[in-house]
Amino acid sequence: MQTVPEALAGHRSIRKYRPDPIPQAVINEVLHEAITGTSSSGNLNSYSVVLTREPGRKRRLYELHGEQEFVLQAPLVVTFCADWHRTRTWLRRRGARDNFGNLLGYHVGAFDAVLLSQSVSLGFEARGYGICYMGTTLNAMHEIAQFLSLPESCVPVTSIVVGVPDEAPGKRDRLPLRAFVHDETYRVPDEAELDDLYREREVRGWERYMADPRLRAKAEEGGITSLAQFYTSPYKYDPDRHAADSARIAAFLAEHGFLPEGTR
Repeated sequence: MQTVPEALAGHRSIRKYRPDPIPQAVINEVLHEAITGTSSSGNLNSYSVVLTREPGRKRRLYELHGEQEFVLQAPLVVTFCADWHRTRTWLRRRGARDNFGNLLGYHVGAFDAVLLSQSVSLGFEARGYGICYMGTTLNAMHEIAQFLSLPESCVPVTSIVVGVPDEAPGKRDRLPLRAFVHDETYRVPDEAELDDLYREREVRGWERYMADPRLRAKAEEGGITSLAQFYTSPYKYDPDRHAADSARIAAFLAEHGFLPEGTR
């Protein structure tokens, strides 16, 4: 069992897995430790987790998550949900005023669920398993909610795959610590400082992308010449796609009781 610093130092996003199943006792232990040891707003525990292991159901999640191969390879997919359905039902049954079916409620539930997801991830990694977060959860919130039979006021916010790693990728670079940490008040970097913060990242990130023949071909096809351009291209975080997805998410949250109808 690794310590927390060891697990953090060893973290990698794993995208290739062996088929070895994860014992149920290990899953239960990790979830128990995470749920009892993670902070929760008001101790209301406004989250739920859905475990998916059955191959046919994993295949459907593979489709909903953009057909990422590791979803099929990993033995376990964990979907973390912002869940006020349980609490709101309890409040109603006790004659209390209804609450949390609003934007603030969504934020609290989503943040609680993400806090829990990191504790769960550390728990698995400390035991030698690999994980990978899937931001594609947000792109398919409506479809994932339907597939997992989530009730009103319960929405998926992030997912991870878990399994025995079948690769050993290098650790991804981060910006220098000074890019993130501010004493007392936020200090906006000037252009020279910003260039200095991103200089090494731009070189390493671009080299990593160009080492992949498929990504290199896309960059050449799109006339992309920098990491920043690639990040906002149709091949990565497309602004047009993000605008459409943002509208879909707003409509979905309204449908599930977190926003007024018609909110965009």
